[in-house]
Amino acid sequence: MESMFQEEGSSSVTSSPLQFFSMMSLSPSMGSPYPWHRELKSEERGLCLIHLLLTCANHVAAGSLENANTILEQISQLASPDGDTMQRIAAYFTEALADRILKTWPGLHRALNSTRIVMVSEEILVQKLFFEFFPFLKVAYILTNQAIVEAMEGEKMVHIIDLNAAEPAQWIALLQALSARPEGPPHLRITGVHQQKEVLDQMAHKLIEEAEKLDIPFQFNPVVSKLENLDFDKLRVKTGEALAISSILQLHSLLALDDDASRRKSPLLLKNSNATHLHKVLLMNQSTLGDLLEKDMVNGYSPSPDSASSSPASSTASMNSESFLNALWGLSPKVMVVTEQDSNHNGSTLMERLLEALYSYAALFDCLESTVSRASMERLKIEKMLFGEEIKNIIACEGAERKERHEKMDKWIQRLDLSGFGNVPVSYYAMLQARRFLQSYGCEGYRMREENGSVMICWQDRSLFSTTAWRSRK
Repeated sequence: MESMFQEEGSSSVTSSPLQFFSMMSLSPSMGSPYPWHRELKSEERGLCLIHLLLTCANHVAAGSLENANTILEQISQLASPDGDTMQRIAAYFTEALADRILKTWPGLHRALNSTRIVMVSEEILVQKLFFEFFPFLKVAYILTNQAIVEAMEGEKMVHIIDLNAAEPAQWIALLQALSARPEGPPHLRITGVHQQKEVLDQMAHKLIEEAEKLDIPFQFNPVVSKLENLDFDKLRVKTGEALAISSILQLHSLLALDDDASRRKSPLLLKNSNATHLHKVLLMNQSTLGDLLEKDMVNGYSPSPDSASSSPASSTASMNSESFLNALWGLSPKVMVVTEQDSNHNGSTLMERLLEALYSYAALFDCLESTVSRASMERLKIEKMLFGEEIKNIIACEGAERKERHEKMDKWIQRLDLSGFGNVPVSYYAMLQARRFLQSYGCEGYRMREENGSVMICWQDRSLFSTTAWRSRK
């Protein structure tokens, strides 16, 4: 099945960054730091941008909007959406912080966004660009499809529910694999869930065409719906068919249905936490933003797997996601494969989310820096329309509006276990296919590892996405 997807160094800085930071003006009346900004080397500029972003976020969190505005003006002299990795990522975090400030005046925010139009075609395009420019989804598809093929061995009636039916390449590959079964292909029905009818129409056309070519009895059942509004009756699960469920980058959005999960810590603890984050010192002697952030960020801080994420064991925190997972369990799938962002973006405070997002999006921007020209318009679209919008949602939004609540896979393992699912180990053959594909991808930075029943898909040593397989425990 792997065949379905075939297809800029710098010197170190030994002096302390605090020597630069101590010269910085945080007040308009104390003079402009802009002249020395222009003399900074790439690494020094990266350190300065991180310091400014943390300082600005602290002012925003404290409601010191005049100070925040001053810092935003300083960042604008250094950040650039077409510069190096740190300049590009800083541009989008700056935009997110500014958007959060604007939300202080809801009327102004609404007026500035009232004529904004998001084209469905543009959304489809940017998702396809992410699929093409990164190996993450391709690896997830290989692992998912192989788990389904193995679970459905000998089955004559197979029903697959795709909770994010956006990319037909996954199911075209599965159709090809099923057509090669020694016992012949099953009767296959795929139920695709997506909020855009246009996406489902394209999916149906391509899959029906492929099934006819392979002479596989096939039906496509489109369900136009957001995940949180999904009517399970429309999935039309029937007795006598073997069911598989595929969920790729979807379940985290359910956590927005109950915002109590992100407000568990006491205000005093949160205040002290923010103060600690801002005392961090970054010693930098590496060239990529990921390396830069992995260094001793302010008194040795490193993102914790448990950092301010919602507790899956809490009935209040996971009420809606729990009921959704229970409903999936009630469908009795032979296998359910879940892929999620392996990040901590559901923290209680702005500072926690900003720091965690800096780490993970640094790695994603580094991926593009290593493989795509800075002048690429496709790269700019991915960074602005996909990553930029996700960053804005993580930083600028609260409550039900904040959908990008990515959490580490161990949180989802706990939730799925509590909902009656048992982990299914990924087979040797599935791992072999995925590793072969990743090795053929042409970039050494992408890696895979197995951890606690999950497959972690990484950039360098940082896990960015994880895939697990499950079955209903009876």
